[in-house]
Amino acid sequence: MVGGSSSRMKKSLATANLDEKTKNIAQKLHKSLIPLGASGRPLLYYLIKNAVEAGYTQVYLITSRQNDGFKDEVGYKDRDNKYQGISVHFAIQHIPEGRNKPLGTADALEQCLNQYPELKDTVFTVCNGDNLYSVDALGDLRKTRSVPNALISYGSSGLKFSDERLAKFALMDISSEGYLKGIVEKPEISKMNKYRDASGELRVSMNIFSFSGKSIYPYLKNCSIHPIRNEKELPEAVRNMVADHPEGMLCYPRSEYIPDLTNAEDIGHFKIE
Repeated sequence: MVGGSSSRMKKSLATANLDEKTKNIAQKLHKSLIPLGASGRPLLYYLIKNAVEAGYTQVYLITSRQNDGFKDEVGYKDRDNKYQGISVHFAIQHIPEGRNKPLGTADALEQCLNQYPELKDTVFTVCNGDNLYSVDALGDLRKTRSVPNALISYGSSGLKFSDERLAKFALMDISSEGYLKGIVEKPEISKMNKYRDASGELRVSMNIFSFSGKSIYPYLKNCSIHPIRNEKELPEAVRNMVADHPEGMLCYPRSEYIPDLTNAEDIGHFKIE
């Protein structure tokens, strides 16, 4: 699970329709740790709960070095914290010399695999820390399959997002056999219709993947830096991998809503069903 920096969330706090206490908490904590709903539990609690129900036994949290909030929630050891009955480990994304911010999501996963080299020889799931993926979606990625990699392709109608919000995510180009052909990051709204499938759905990547460590690692290591965002991005590593291996990543279609904490307004709307 990748923590991220919460920068978009924090920038949107000033104009969000939230009480000052919630804004102050959200300003101090990573968004996956903000207390939500009547229970006051953070999204991270529910995400790991769903992972446990889907059959996972190990969780690796990729965070910055300043991760006290995460340790307050799951445990203070670097490895083998017992939380909700599973083992939680920390991987630290170090900032390269000469930079003042992390190098991106591909770099985060590469650093995790370097710190836990056993992952290079197994299959594992990767997801965002600010989306609440369902038990079934997490379970899909544990299914036995004939190809090394997979991801969930979400139908746009089930996500219940406007076209403007969908344009901030990534659309998927999928072959008729169900293999990923490409990912289009932040598509122009005027060009989105060209990516609709035969049923009229846009297929959206919400950054939940299952990777073979051997398959993805070279593409993480050799991922280029985006010329504008100045980061090594995981979707770019995936694009390069499927370009070399056209039948190497299977798409599991789903249609469901995903609670999401992209912007500060999402805090007030967050509901656990």
